[in-house]
Amino acid sequence: MNAVRLLPLATLTQPGIIQATIPLASSKSESNRALIIDALTGFRCDLQNLSTARDTQTMIRLLKSDVQYVGGPAGPETADVLDAGTTMRFLTAYFAVTGQQKIMTGTPRMCERPIGILVDALRALGADITYLKKEGYPPLQLNGFQAAETNRVSIRGDVSSQYISALLMIAPVLPNGLTLELTGALGSRPYIEMTLEQMIYFGAHVQADWVNKIITVGAKPYTPKSYAIESDWSGASYWYSVAALAKDETAELNLLGLKAKSLQGDSAIVDIMRPLGVESTFTDAGVRLTKRPAEPSLAWDFTDCPDLAQTVAVCAAVNGVKLTLTGIESLKIKETDRVAALQTELQKIGAELIETEPNHRYEVRQLNAKPKGPARIATYDDHRMAMAFAPVAMQEEIIVEEPGVVAKSYPSFWDDMAQVAIVDMIQEEPRVKE
Repeated sequence: MNAVRLLPLATLTQPGIIQATIPLASSKSESNRALIIDALTGFRCDLQNLSTARDTQTMIRLLKSDVQYVGGPAGPETADVLDAGTTMRFLTAYFAVTGQQKIMTGTPRMCERPIGILVDALRALGADITYLKKEGYPPLQLNGFQAAETNRVSIRGDVSSQYISALLMIAPVLPNGLTLELTGALGSRPYIEMTLEQMIYFGAHVQADWVNKIITVGAKPYTPKSYAIESDWSGASYWYSVAALAKDETAELNLLGLKAKSLQGDSAIVDIMRPLGVESTFTDAGVRLTKRPAEPSLAWDFTDCPDLAQTVAVCAAVNGVKLTLTGIESLKIKETDRVAALQTELQKIGAELIETEPNHRYEVRQLNAKPKGPARIATYDDHRMAMAFAPVAMQEEIIVEEPGVVAKSYPSFWDDMAQVAIVDMIQEEPRVKE
């Protein structure tokens, strides 16, 4: 088994000061949306600073095979998205609306993640899609597209914003555009707004009525343009945790390529981390993080930024901050059940995640006794589990299993962490199960 051991820096260039300049990875959320829009222009856009994350590289690889595939004796072409959720949802909509015959599949975990809501909506618009195994889940077979008479579709807003974004991005190429009615509660709205802003940039006609939860997109093809991808605010969140957990030192971290006015919902980390002890100052190059006095408790609704929940939970657990979390229901259908994973792994660093209101409200609390020895964190094939727990190394030794999972979104993460902690990659003998 591969693992990484992280320890606090024993010797600092300037004792008592932790300083680093981090060239953050590009946003895979922006990259993946831009790639779909580019494909719908016939690949005529100039996209700059695309993410090197595995999810985005998988998207690029599969789009390169973007041809009208007739099928024949060999059957439809297989598009294997691996473990990339956005790639699965976005490409299913893109390949469907462009009439391509594809089999959409991925890792075993990806085939456990529901997609029925998106498939139902695409079928209503004219897509011919069949399930190859379990109803409502990948693998899928896309058999072509014939536009339906209707251009109005209803879809739940509280399951995954990726379904909504997938439908919105293909709307300009539908014969009559699309009127999308969002039912129930609306989660991750900033991700939907990011999609709409990128669509508008590329010439789409969009009207969003957030009161009645209706989004209307006109039948106007995208205009090819140049577009530069911003650095990733999700990736930035781990450095906020590093700054907050810098023990008895002054931290000054410069995160490159971030904007004060960002399309990314995870830029909310600026406001979340202020009461946890981190001040943000925007510069021409990005944002500078410095320490400030922390508050004893924090309550936050993560509905619009669920990918930040793990990072904030770990940070609060280590610093003894009482944290109340709501809006994390969607974490149960991510790369792993992130709620269950946090409940297991937080205990290894002396804390617990308690469900105080069923499927709605949770609290991070300190345990009476902390386990002895360095914590050994399982990552569950989840990149965010690895990176959320890594900043614990600012205060104590920690071992993170299967560190390669970070390639999904932030391939250079461990190299960057080496600026602020001792990072020791270790190869261990496989464990023998009892």
